[in-house]
Amino acid sequence: MSAVFSPRVEPEIFALRPDYRALSICVSSVRNTPRHALSDGLLAQAAGRNPPPPWADAHLESWREAYRAFGAKPQRTPCSAEALIKRRAKDGCLPQVNAVVDLYNALSVWFAIPIGDENRAAYVGSPQLVRAGGQETFDTTTDGEPFAESVPAGEVVWRDTQGVTCRRWNWRQCVRTRIDESTSHMWFVLERLEPMPVPALLEAGERLTDALVKLTPAAQITQRLIERTEDA
Repeated sequence: MSAVFSPRVEPEIFALRPDYRALSICVSSVRNTPRHALSDGLLAQAAGRNPPPPWADAHLESWREAYRAFGAKPQRTPCSAEALIKRRAKDGCLPQVNAVVDLYNALSVWFAIPIGDENRAAYVGSPQLVRAGGQETFDTTTDGEPFAESVPAGEVVWRDTQGVTCRRWNWRQCVRTRIDESTSHMWFVLERLEPMPVPALLEAGERLTDALVKLTPAAQITQRLIERTEDA
């Protein structure tokens, strides 16, 4: 794991969406499990929530606009929050993966906000949100076999020194940095556009960190709000 882990959003992203804000949360010494009563309860609440936050529909539309701005088709590859909400509508429930993933998936639906979680120990350097240059690769699988996928120039991606870790802003995560039950050092990123209120972003982060502490009282947590600066 990199000694210095400092997620960065490049100025070109703020040029594309000046309203972008992200809450970066690093967590150490987490004890993940296949299931937990806390995550089960949050999944059930999120599956039955009605009505959604008053800004939810407009927030998802902002993400569709952001995707179109860099050439993606959100009706085919929606942001992660919309994908989960569509799955809930189709299946009547949310998928169960493991306790930590279930926690943040539930909160993603509850707040209508994309939330990503990465295995911090698998990172080579720090995460960067950039527009791809066209030479990057993305490790995935095809027919069950490892496959290095090319990423087109201009696509918004999270990446580290080794390659792309998440395609199309927050659509799909690579294999290398996914978390599982053995992962103990994690990085979460909660991503917001207008009109989602910044206090709601912070509330979502607080709900997540509170849940992680309940899951693992010894967990060590640091967080930082990433926002546009005057020179960005």
